[in-house]
Amino acid sequence: MQDAHHNTSFDPNEEDVNIKEILLKYFRFWPWFIAAVTVTVLMAFLYLKYTPTVYSTEAKIKIIDDSKELNIGADALSMLSGKPKINLDNEIEVLKSYRLLSQVVETLDLQVDYLVEGNIKTTPVWEAPFKIIHTATADTLSEAQTYAIRWDASQFYITDAEGHTFNQSKVTATPTTGLPFYVITNPSQNNDNTKKYKVNIKPFKQTVMDLAKNIEVQSTNKNSEILAISLKGASVARSEAIINEIIDKFNNDGIQDRQLVSKRTLNFIDERFIYLSEELDSIEGNKKSFKQDNNLSYIEADAGISLQKKSDSEAELFRIETQIELSNLLKKTLTNDAPYNLLPANIGLESSAINDLVSEYNQTLLEREKLLSSAGANNPTVKVLNVQIASAKANIEQTVTVYAQQLKMGLQQLQREKGRVGAQFSSLPEKEQLLRAIERQQSIKENLYLILLQKREEAAISLAVTAPSIKVVDYALTSSIPVAPKSKIILLGAIILGLLIPFGILYVIFMLDTKIHNRQEVEAIIRPIPVVAEIPFIEGGELFINPDARTTVAEAFRMLMTNINYTLPPTETQKARVVYVTSSIKGEGKTFTAINLSLAYSSLNKRVLLIGADIRNPQVHTYFQLEKDKKGLTSYLFNPSITAKDCIIKNESVQGNLHLMLGGSIPPNPASLLSNGRFGTLLKELESEYDVIVVDTAPTVLVTDTLLISKHADATVYVAKANYTDKNLLEIPKNFHDEKKLRNIVFVINNAGQSKHYSYNYNYGYGYNEDTTVKKPWYKRFLKS
Repeated sequence: MQDAHHNTSFDPNEEDVNIKEILLKYFRFWPWFIAAVTVTVLMAFLYLKYTPTVYSTEAKIKIIDDSKELNIGADALSMLSGKPKINLDNEIEVLKSYRLLSQVVETLDLQVDYLVEGNIKTTPVWEAPFKIIHTATADTLSEAQTYAIRWDASQFYITDAEGHTFNQSKVTATPTTGLPFYVITNPSQNNDNTKKYKVNIKPFKQTVMDLAKNIEVQSTNKNSEILAISLKGASVARSEAIINEIIDKFNNDGIQDRQLVSKRTLNFIDERFIYLSEELDSIEGNKKSFKQDNNLSYIEADAGISLQKKSDSEAELFRIETQIELSNLLKKTLTNDAPYNLLPANIGLESSAINDLVSEYNQTLLEREKLLSSAGANNPTVKVLNVQIASAKANIEQTVTVYAQQLKMGLQQLQREKGRVGAQFSSLPEKEQLLRAIERQQSIKENLYLILLQKREEAAISLAVTAPSIKVVDYALTSSIPVAPKSKIILLGAIILGLLIPFGILYVIFMLDTKIHNRQEVEAIIRPIPVVAEIPFIEGGELFINPDARTTVAEAFRMLMTNINYTLPPTETQKARVVYVTSSIKGEGKTFTAINLSLAYSSLNKRVLLIGADIRNPQVHTYFQLEKDKKGLTSYLFNPSITAKDCIIKNESVQGNLHLMLGGSIPPNPASLLSNGRFGTLLKELESEYDVIVVDTAPTVLVTDTLLISKHADATVYVAKANYTDKNLLEIPKNFHDEKKLRNIVFVINNAGQSKHYSYNYNYGYGYNEDTTVKKPWYKRFLKS
């Protein structure tokens, strides 16, 4: 019979039932979840209401390559690799450099934040009805200072953080003693003095550093030459003004770098003009004096082939001497100029190699100046560029030297040729030869002057029409959707947080809770011991006194009695069936269960004897309001002369078929009394007098009394109390069952449904004046209300 009952305790849908039970365990606390979600959502609304709205502003620019000479091989390789030829990382560093951003802060006066105080939050504005004019230098402030400003028709009233108020006339707008600024009216704004304004003045350096931290510059993709500049802020107008100003400053900075070469060329040519003018004046004066001293007039050109050869030779000689002079000028510039000065470009040298080297030198020098302003002199890249510049300068000097040597060699050859041609003119007067020499020097200086003049005009045109360094793809644009706070995400997060907080608290409570609460928890531990009944929680306890009662307790113990009968082994004799009632520890309700079980059997007109065998802590007498020291079980066990009938109490006031045997006086040696054999004799003596003998025994964990007399039981009812018995204690009766120390164990759960965590609906009423009103589910009642 026990095995049959055990088999029925397995449910094929047990896993689903457990999941449902877990969900219901949390769902019973639905008011907690609703309250937590309400609080978190309310906090989210307050946060959204008081938090300034932040928008993202973005602009896009394309960096233009500023190299004047295209390297076809490098361009082709760049196109094949798909990577931009411009180093965008360097441009990003320049855009975020302190030097550039300090110009933006100074131009837009970003040190001053204008704020409008509202009833809920303070909102930043870009244009206020007044302007702050600084009277101190940029870095005199050591920390931010806040002032409240209000005004009337004639005066401004400025209040500092300490509550001191300063008055300033709106007409004169003169600095006020004690303030690092004065206030003027902003004519572009409405003079509305109904709002409360504040200004926050920050240190200059801190403002620049904050802007560098907040500004974001990045390439749109790895193969693009376009940079995206973005800034987040509460004031859309302020963010757009800052980004547009950064673009303008960056573009002007690049233009100024390009103009440096042209300016240096102009300065060099202007300096050479002074020396050339003096030399021309000197040559012309010498020519005049020579002619006057030697009575010379205009000399006709030589005739014939000899004269033509001489003329060609002299022309080539003139060209080479001009190149030698230009080479000497460039070499002199290399020698005399300070380090890292730009060299004059394209001054007339016919050597393309020298012109290319000078152009590359100037380009490298400009790149060094850009990087030096943002990265510092100790930057590894700057040091590498220093080495490259020194190397390029030495290379130019060496190339010029070699070129001059080549010219001199050509000059020597021409001079030898000139000597041969000159022999043909040996008949010419020596004075004519000297005059030709003077005229030749004059022609050289005049041609050099014209070349420099032409190059000066080219440099001036280049300076005037310098191309921009960037192309603006998009000026600053602000999205209409704020980036913060994200209301949907915050509200969703608030709802999730509101659900997680009570769930987490309940999870911790449930995890730390080691007590049993329901039948499923008990069955999961004590298998294969069956659970035959659950006794519902009744405030104050209740005895099954009225045999015809239809109360919850009465029906529960009737069910317990019926299930116990199914577990009792069959017998053909008429002897009494002995049922033990025990538990693990004190306070689990075994005495209450034993008494009501006895009353349940008695209600069926069975002869029932209830024995109080918990002789260490007897409690049966308290339920029947009897004296504790009446003759009872200990008297019978201790004194052989006392019979069982001498210890039995017939209490007609409860139920006539129920007799009692109290525990008696507490003995000094309970274990010895229970093991002396007299308890078995007692049961033998009474087995023919009663139908059922219910024995209230001692807790099994505390003492061994129950185990000493366990062999006499036909069934052992093991009581566990919901919300009281620890789960670990259930291993003890399981071990007793496995080791067969207790006979025919069945479980009863007392106080079931007491906890709201694991409530059950116990309604055993069936007619007979019982309340048969069916309660609607909570959600239907809720919807109806």
